[in-house]
Parts: sequence; C-alpha cells; structure tokens
Amino acid sequence: LLKRALAGAMAGVREVIFAVRAPGRDGHWYANFGHYARDTRQTIYGQGGGGLYRLDLRSGKVSAILADSGGAVRDPQVHYDGRTIVLSYRKAGSDHYHLYEVQADGTRLRQLTSGPWDDIEPTYVPDGGIIFCSSRAKRWVNCWMTQVAILYRCDADGRNLRMLSSNGEHDNTPWVLPDGRILYTRWEYVDRSQVLFHHLWVMKPDGAGQMVYFGNMYPGTVMIDAKPIPGTNRSVAVFSPGHGRREHEGPIHVVDPDNGPDDRASSRGLGRLSGRDPYAVSEDCFLVAQGGRVILADGAGRAETLYTLPGEQQRAGLQVHEVRPLCPRPREQAIAPKINPARETGRVVLADVTIGRNMDGVEPGQVRELLVLEVLPKPVNFTGGMDPLTYGGSFTLERVVGTVPVEPDGSAHVELPALRSFFFVALDAAGRSVKRMQSFLTVQPGEVFGCVGCHEERQRVPPVRADLLALRRPPSRPKPFDGIPDVLDFPRDVQPILDQHCLRCHDYDKRSGGVILSGDRGPMFSHSYYALTIRKQFADGRNALGNRAPRAIGTSASPLMKKIAGGHHDVKVSPREYQVVRLWIETGSPYPGTYAALGTGMIGGYDTNRQVETDYAWAETKAAGAAIQRRCNSCHTGAKRLPRALSDENGLSFWQPSWSDPRLQRSRHVVYNLSRPEKSLMLLAPLARRAGGYGLCKGAAPTAAPQRVAGGPAPPTARRPAGQAGVIGELLAELGDDKPAAKKRDRTKVAEDRGKGQGDSAPPGADEAPAVFAGTDDADYQSILAMIRKGKDRLAEIKRFDMPGFGPDPAYVREMKRYGVLPASTGPADPIDVYEVDQAYWRSLWWVPRRP
Repeated sequence: LLKRALAGAMAGVREVIFAVRAPGRDGHWYANFGHYARDTRQTIYGQGGGGLYRLDLRSGKVSAILADSGGAVRDPQVHYDGRTIVLSYRKAGSDHYHLYEVQADGTRLRQLTSGPWDDIEPTYVPDGGIIFCSSRAKRWVNCWMTQVAILYRCDADGRNLRMLSSNGEHDNTPWVLPDGRILYTRWEYVDRSQVLFHHLWVMKPDGAGQMVYFGNMYPGTVMIDAKPIPGTNRSVAVFSPGHGRREHEGPIHVVDPDNGPDDRASSRGLGRLSGRDPYAVSEDCFLVAQGGRVILADGAGRAETLYTLPGEQQRAGLQVHEVRPLCPRPREQAIAPKINPARETGRVVLADVTIGRNMDGVEPGQVRELLVLEVLPKPVNFTGGMDPLTYGGSFTLERVVGTVPVEPDGSAHVELPALRSFFFVALDAAGRSVKRMQSFLTVQPGEVFGCVGCHEERQRVPPVRADLLALRRPPSRPKPFDGIPDVLDFPRDVQPILDQHCLRCHDYDKRSGGVILSGDRGPMFSHSYYALTIRKQFADGRNALGNRAPRAIGTSASPLMKKIAGGHHDVKVSPREYQVVRLWIETGSPYPGTYAALGTGMIGGYDTNRQVETDYAWAETKAAGAAIQRRCNSCHTGAKRLPRALSDENGLSFWQPSWSDPRLQRSRHVVYNLSRPEKSLMLLAPLARRAGGYGLCKGAAPTAAPQRVAGGPAPPTARRPAGQAGVIGELLAELGDDKPAAKKRDRTKVAEDRGKGQGDSAPPGADEAPAVFAGTDDADYQSILAMIRKGKDRLAEIKRFDMPGFGPDPAYVREMKRYGVLPASTGPADPIDVYEVDQAYWRSLWWVPRRP
C-alpha cells in the first residue's frame, strides 16, 4: 500500500507527523482533559510522556519535534505552508492544555493561549485564524463530572478570542471543509437521550449557520474526528459505537452528504478498519492511528503498518494519535464574515411551522405561538444520572424566555440574544404543546438565520411565496410571563398549588385513588413529585429517542393539565397557577430550580454512578432491615419486594427505569417519609386501623419472634390467609382518572373509606386475620420507625435545597469562585442565595457586544 501511495496520492508527501501520549484515565470519549468535580487533584488526562514526532515514509526514520517526559501533546495540525504546526500542549507541571505553534524542525515554539482552561483540537481556517475547543466555556457535562469544551476562535497569534457555540455539552474536533464551512461533532440531548446523539454538524468560520451535516436523527453512534476527502464531497470519520469509546476509538466510515443528513445508507465502513482520527489523503488513501501504530489504509480497509512505537513506550501505556501529512496543502475557500460583533442579538426567520418531519395532523393555523425556552448550562456536576433534577427525565434546567407570535401562514420572525441555546415549542390556541424542537439553535450577533419549518428535512425547500407575513413587521422579541419565575422550582412554585387544591383528597389521611400529593420529603424527592412522575402525570419524554409525533410530549400529553383545568372533580386553579404548572411541564418538570441542589440533600444519592451518603451502615438500618425482611419480605417477594433501607434502590435503574416496572410503586422514594416518619407507607400499610394505620397487610408472621417492647403486646404470629394481596403497592395501584371509564371500578371510594376507617378491600372474613403490626409498640414497628427518624435527623443535618440553612456542595462554591461569580473570599459557612448565584452564573456567560 505504501509503495502504491508514494507513487500516487502521497507522491508529494515525504513525512507524516503524529502525537504520542497516554490515553485519558476516564473511559468516556470526551473525558481526556481537566479534573473531576469533587477533587481538583484527581486529573483525567493520562500520565506524561511522549510528544510530537515526524516519520520519514521512505527511510522509516523517526525524530522528535517536541518531547516532554512530564507533559503531553495532542491534536497537531499542519499549516497550509507545510512547515508550521499548531498543537495543544500541556507542559510538565501544568494541569492545562494550551495552544502552541512550532516549526516542523522543532524550532520557534510559541504559546498562543493561556489561563486556567484547557484549549484543544485546533484547526487553521482560511481567513488566517484558528478554531479550537475550550473549557473556558465554564460548563460541565450534564451527565458526568468532567468539563465541557465547545468551539472558540482566535487570531493567528491567539488574540481576539471569541466563543462560536453555546452548547451545554461538547462540540468537538472542528475541521475545515473545501467550501470553507467548519465540520464538527455536536453532542446534544434537548428532550432526547443523553448518551445517544453525537453527530456531525457544520457552521461558518464566524459561527453562523449552524446546522446538521449528518446523522442527527439516528441514535447510538458518536460520529467524530471528521475530515473531508480531497477531490470529493465526502468525509471520513470515526463512528465510535454506542456512547463512544475511549479517545474516539471506533470503526472508520466514509460519509456522503449528497442525499441529505438522514440517509443512513450514505455512510459505509472502510471494511472492518478501526482506529482513531483518520486523515484522508485521497478517497483510496487514509492515515489512521491504531493503538501504538501508524496505519495506512485503502478505500476497502486493507491496512499496512508504517510505524510501531518502541516497546518501552508501549509498556509505559503510550499510544499513537493524530497522524497528519507534513506537506503544504491548498487553502480552502474563504467565507466572508457576516456577523456584527457590536450587536447583542440575531434573528431567526421561520418559513412555515407546519412543514417538517413527523408533522402529520398539524394543519395551517393550529400553531399560534412559539414558546421560547433556553437550555441552561451546568456550573458543575457529580453524577452520571439526572438526580435530583428529575427522576428518569431531563438532565438540565430550562429557562422560560417568553412567547412569540406565529402568523396565519405559519411564519415567524424572532429576535433572540446572541450565543445562547434556545429551542421552540409550538403552541396551539390553548397554549398547549403541539411540537417540540428536540434540538437547540444559536444565533451569532447580527446573524439572520433562516429555517424552513419545524424539524424540516434539510433537502426540502419552502413553498414559493410572494412574501412571508412575519417579514412584514419587525422581529418579535419573546414576551415574558409576568409574575412567574423564569426557572421553575417544584417545592417553591408547584407544591403550594397542590397544597391548595389537591391535599384535601390526596394526603395520608385521605388518599383518594391511592395518590398522595403531600410535599413530605423522601430520601431524594418529595412524595408528590415522585407520585406525579411515576403516574405519568406529565409527559416528559426526555431521556428517550428523538423526533416524536405531534402532541406526544409536553403539556398536550400531560394528564395533569386536564385535571387542573376543571376536568378533575371540582378542582379549578387560578390563571396564574395554571400558567405555573404549564410552564413547569414544558421546561422538563424539574424538582429543584437550582443547580446548587446537585450532589446535596439526598440519603443514598449518586456520585460518579455510585451511591453515596447511604444509610446501610447505620445500626438503625441494620435492625430495620432485618425487621422488614422478617415481617414484610416473607410475603413481598420478587417484584413486590420492599426496600429494606432508605438507600435501597431495590434493583431499579437510578437514571432510566422502566415505567412499567411494578417496583416503582413501592420504591424507597415513596415508602419512607423523612418529614413525618410515622406517615411512612412502610409503617402505615401493615399497622392496624385501630392503631392509626391502614391495616392493609394482614398477619404476616415473623420468621423469628422479635422481642416485645416493654409493656406492649406480643407480636402477632398468625400468617395472613393465602391469596390475600396485602401489599403496599395496593395503595399505589393505577387508580387515576385517566383510565378508561369502562374499565374502572370505584376504587376511589374504597380508598376514601379506608382513609376514614370505613372498610377494607380484603375478602369477607379477612378481618379475622390481624394486621402485621397490631400497635405502634410492636418491636419491629419501632425498629423501622427508628431508621426513618434517623434519616429525618440526618437530612436535617445535610439539608436539601428547599430547607432553611441549605448550603451547596463545596465544589459548586469553588467553581462559582473560579468563574468570578462569587467573591474569592466566600467561605464555606457564608450564606448564599443559590437561586441568585445560578442566575448570575448564567448571565456571566452572555455575549457582551464589542463596540467599534
């Protein structure tokens, strides 16, 4: 292959360059710089060693351009002149990668960028500048505890840095296409799975015109390190499977965009070739890094090894990365900038909201407004899940920006602040969601961005019209909702509405329909929040796959909206209360309205995908767990097993449970009450009614008799009659008003009678069997109660975001100080208004116009 290449496609290539370094310590494709959130000393990049090297293809000689036994080199790119190389370099003794330039002979090393940030993956652009990725974006991965790098640009000397993207997640591996646009990888999950959508996008070198290039409709592949194939319209890229492999490892694919971004058949693998960071010399000649080797491959994937690292480097864990030809190359087409850095805003022109993918049933005139929402970046993060922001749902907070009108012809003309991440929700005349954008857009200062419709097909042009109605007037700025917080918080904003209108029927003493909507705290969420979630009262639809049918998620598909609009007995909320609930659902139905809640206030929360702050070692938990096993789980087996600790997830996925799993109905999040321990369902269900309980679990005998509480009766020994349900899940059966009327029986009446002590659903004769706990002085009852009380006391110490005296995690404070949002003098005990600090953090990221 090499001989043929040197006589053909690589005839003008004498040498190639490549980086040698240790892979990052983290297994994720994006986690190879910086440090983990909890401990700045716990770095993610690999150990030092290696450097930048050049390989003579004819002699096989290798020489070092830049070597550093304690530092690391990554992401070299050769300038158009064939001699100058831009790279990302972390010097020995430094924790940060910065941009440098060096000559191919190793001379004239100069630093271009600096600061407490990581600058990586630079690429030269035809106008003389450099586009790169940087953690100076001041945001963290939404589902991991590492920092985000998004697109920036600077002049050739490193000056005039400017952010190009506003993503809350990574934008990576930019490269220039022949037409001058920038091809890059964008990771997003607005209303979609956080692990499945990382595809190829393009933008102009000034950041304008951001749009999909390939694959964004199809989950399950990280498409990264894409570069054009000379002489064609195609590109080569790594298609790293699933959520991506370490350091972008994966099969090499060729992508043809001519049939649009959604044609899956337009990508093909180079045989079975896998590796990292392919570089196309021609459509039949590719340079690839593969482990410790430099590989040359043809268009069929046949490969030849050009160089293998010496044994000592391989034994040190070093690998080859980023192979590039060292030769002059043509400058791509230059695109004149059309943005205006002196402007604060840009504009979006939407031709017809009814045009697009999966829009069947949406007729002209049905969409009256667009709700404008903003995806808010995270200042820090601690887990691979979404807790405690949501249970099985959104990973981010979203800001309500306001609404803009849609004209009768379906057009809209919107003015938006520059360099922030917005998405639209199409609303009908009643203000209900018709279609959600499930992506986000960014406008540059002074940019006019046009789109055809709602989720339009990129190959489709709008219908020919003399003009659009929306363009007959100035652009609309989003109209805010007066008197409603722009970031909704469930305990602060929604729970008072439930208290006012719902608790008279849905509390522990009168649990109509088996539903409890009290704001009492469980180990991680309030009972009302958890109940609404698992009963699907809001159609979140997040953490799932992409484009949904109209009215499939959001307020139109949320049963709670019908209930508060007068469709549920005599409930009728005020107009403001209705708006609060509506906007809370449209913004992802979060539990806290602040990122300061991350990593705090949870018994059995998660950090780095592992449970922390658990109660397993408590003496009270050990005693209670034994009692629950003895008195409850002798009958509650399999899917009906009850959690034996406040932290016991009972085998449920903590971030993506199956909504049909019966264990949700008896989860730790609902059976334990850390506000009023005596009201815990774990205690009320097996406690006799005459003792203040529900008397649902009948006569489950202990396998070994516990000691009697002094002065109290002996524990019951009779087992409940065979065939009786007697389970806590009976309290939480699907009794809601959204079930078909023909299939419902009057379970609400049964539940109401139970709450009043007026009957039971057990069969005749069941009263002969005693409840599991005849009274509160039962020793096992007291053991379980002691564990829950201990949990209440512990929660009072660690505090949840909605409790007086709450303080955020120290890492949150550390990052806010690093960003300049909090004063450097802020101490760990200083009181902080976390809602205002969050807002100040987001404001600090806003584009500041550059005046002439």
